[in-house]
Amino acid sequence: MADSQEIVLKAASSSDEALLSNLLELYIHDLSDVFPELELGSDGRFGYPQLPLYWSEQERRFAFLLRCDGRVAGFVLATRGSPATEDTDVLDIAEFFVMRRYRRSGVGRRAACLLWRALPGQWTVRVSEGNRGALHFWAGVIAEFTNGTAIESRRPGHPNGWRVFSFESAPPPANKPLQPTRRAGAAAPRLKRKG
Repeated sequence: MADSQEIVLKAASSSDEALLSNLLELYIHDLSDVFPELELGSDGRFGYPQLPLYWSEQERRFAFLLRCDGRVAGFVLATRGSPATEDTDVLDIAEFFVMRRYRRSGVGRRAACLLWRALPGQWTVRVSEGNRGALHFWAGVIAEFTNGTAIESRRPGHPNGWRVFSFESAPPPANKPLQPTRRAGAAAPRLKRKG
């Protein structure tokens, strides 16, 4: 369980670009089940052309490495501005990846909460409706984090529609730990649905 593990979400720097690039390959490979149009390049890599922008546009793009007990466990790429809204100041999870060995252990939940508290503000989280596992994960984590105050809406997309969660995060009080507060086995709050 993540409660007994040290979970750290640390801002990445350009010196982490090779590591992030390698992790992105694993992530995109996983996503190729949901997005069949993702194709390998002639070099055997999917590639992620936007990665260099996380070093040149640091006021709008935020890269983080996730570690569990000191070991690389994943990454988060967040942006200011989202395809789901015209608000250029809203924060958006562009990519979120937890390595398989750390999934279903609370590591992803803790990482999401650490992210939202590190970057307080208005957030959107977009999830392909074809990605059932991610949809279940995000609905639960967001409901827990917001105590059910997030707004959930739908947007068209190809090959699947999108579920969009909107909410506001605030930094934690100085005396509170950066982790979810729901006890194991406690029911998660439900989200408000829009439309």
